Amino acid sequence: MKKSHLRLAATLGAIVLGTSLVACSPGSDGGSSDSGSEDGAGDSGMIAFLMPDMASTRYEEQDAPLFTAKVGELCPDCDVVYQNADSDPAKQQQQAESAITQGAKAIVLDAVDTKAAATIVTNAQAAGIPVITYDRPITTAPADFYVSFDNEEIGNLIATSLVEKLESDGVDGGVLIVNGSPTDDAAQLIKKGMNDGVEAGPFPILAQFDTPEWDPQKAQDWVSGQLTQFTDIVGVVAANDGTGGGTIAAFQAAGVTPIPPVTGNDAEIAAIQRIIAGTQYNTISKPIKTVAEAAAEVAVQLMNGEKPKSDAELFDTPSQLFTPTVVTTENVKEVIFDGGIYTADQVCTAEYADACAALGIE
Repeated sequence: MKKSHLRLAATLGAIVLGTSLVACSPGSDGGSSDSGSEDGAGDSGMIAFLMPDMASTRYEEQDAPLFTAKVGELCPDCDVVYQNADSDPAKQQQQAESAITQGAKAIVLDAVDTKAAATIVTNAQAAGIPVITYDRPITTAPADFYVSFDNEEIGNLIATSLVEKLESDGVDGGVLIVNGSPTDDAAQLIKKGMNDGVEAGPFPILAQFDTPEWDPQKAQDWVSGQLTQFTDIVGVVAANDGTGGGTIAAFQAAGVTPIPPVTGNDAEIAAIQRIIAGTQYNTISKPIKTVAEAAAEVAVQLMNGEKPKSDAELFDTPSQLFTPTVVTTENVKEVIFDGGIYTADQVCTAEYADACAALGIE
C-alpha cells in the first residue's frame, strides 16, 4: 500500500487543470517525490490542507506534518496537499478553487480572512466537498465541521493569568491589549476573552490594537507608539507569541527595564525561550498534535460519508473544542518538556542554557 504524503504548492497561479502538484515536505526546497498517483489525487482521494500565513512557524513545523502523518495512519492511499496563503486571502481563494477543480475529497481550511473565506465553504459544498474549518471559525457560512481549541477561553486564560500576576506584584497602572488580525474571527474570540479577563480585574485598559495579519512588526510599531503616550504600562496582553514578541521588542528598543509582563499564545519555541529567560510572562500550550490529528480523523470520516462526533456547536457548525493550558516559568518544564512538546535540545541553545538549567530543564 502507498503511504499518504504531503505535497506543497507554493504558487497556485501556475497550476493548470490536470497537472500534479509538486511533492515536498513543509519548509523544504521544493524538491519532488513520487506521489504514487498519475493524476496527483491518490487512489482514495486528495485532502487539501489550506493554512493562512507564514507569520507563525507552527504551520510548516507542526500542523502540516502532524496532519499528514495522521491521515497516513487512517488512509494510506490518501493524498494530502498542503498550501499556505502567506496572509493573502485572494491567494487562498485560488488555492481552494484549484483543490475543488482537481476533485479534492475534503478541504481543511484555516482562513486568512474568515469572512472572505465563506465563499470557499459554499463553493466547495456546492461541489460536494466537505469543509473542515481549522483553528479559525467561519461565522457566515456553516462548514461541515470545526476543530479548534476554545479561542475565547484562550484569551480569558492569558489575561486572567496576567492580572493575577500583576495583583500579586502589587503594581499600579494600566495594561495594553494587542489583539490579532481584524479579519480573523478566531482573533475576535480571543479578543473577547482577553477583554473579559482584564475587565474582571482592577487594571484599566489604556489602549488596544487589532494587529493586521498578526504581523509582529506591526504590533511592535504600535506598542512603540504607546510607550511615548503612557508611562504607567504595567503589563501587556498579547494575543499570540508573534505579537508578544513584537511587544517585547518594542520595550527593549525603548530601553525599558524591567520589561513588564507580556502574554502570548501558541507555545512557539522562541516564546518558550523568552519565558525561560524571563522576558515573556506566559503563553498557551495547545498541542498542535491534538487538533491536527482530530482534523485528520474528521476529514477521513467525512470523505467516507461518516458523521464525526462533535462536543459543541459553534456558528451552526458541529465542533470539537479542546481546552488549552497556560504556561509560565512555574510549569514550563512539566508542560512543555516532560509533556514531550519540545526537547531541551530544541530550546536550550547556548544563549538559554543557564536559564534552562536553573529550571531543571536538561
